[in-house]
Amino acid sequence: MFFSFGCTNSNEANKEAERIAQQTQNPVHAESQDGYERAYFASGCFWCVEGIYESVIGVKEVNSGYSGGKMKNPTYQNHGDHAETVEVIYNPVIVSFSTLLDVYFGSQDVTQVNGQGPDRGTSYRSIVFYRNAEEKKLIDSKIAAINLKLGGKKVAAQVLPFQKFYIAEDYHQDYERNNPDNPYIINVSHKRKQKFAEKYPELLKNNGNK
Repeated sequence: MFFSFGCTNSNEANKEAERIAQQTQNPVHAESQDGYERAYFASGCFWCVEGIYESVIGVKEVNSGYSGGKMKNPTYQNHGDHAETVEVIYNPVIVSFSTLLDVYFGSQDVTQVNGQGPDRGTSYRSIVFYRNAEEKKLIDSKIAAINLKLGGKKVAAQVLPFQKFYIAEDYHQDYERNNPDNPYIINVSHKRKQKFAEKYPELLKNNGNK
């Protein structure tokens, strides 16, 4: 009962921060480069999320970093109120922002507050960032549809106007690929990625698709 009460309070605090951000901040939108767009997602440990998006068709590169907070120049040791976030660089001709949202919501426990799986705390909270009004409208629509299916539960992710992405230290990049024998990668990242792959096999890079 205490745990449930604590989760409720945490979720209310997150939603209040979301409300204030949406009212006081304008989303920062960067122009596409060489036909590629960028999208930003937080959903637990960025090692896990990076590996998932790297496997999706149309995704050129995924960078791990920090976003969603106010601290300048965050680091892994001290990133303040930022969440672990990934920057997804993708080809919109091959994969749409809408599909990337399906990947996002389909590869996590959407009701878990401030964490995913064993990773707990505000650093691991779920955030989906929007860079313009069209993206926000699409995000809100998908969340509303998911909420209808949850039977009283709600999507925990914050919906925030994108402000700035700080790339993480070099050793965090491509961490799953570079550290396949790491116990966390074996027991958490690989299992989460496999669960996603079984759910969305049509989105995986295979047969030469990129």
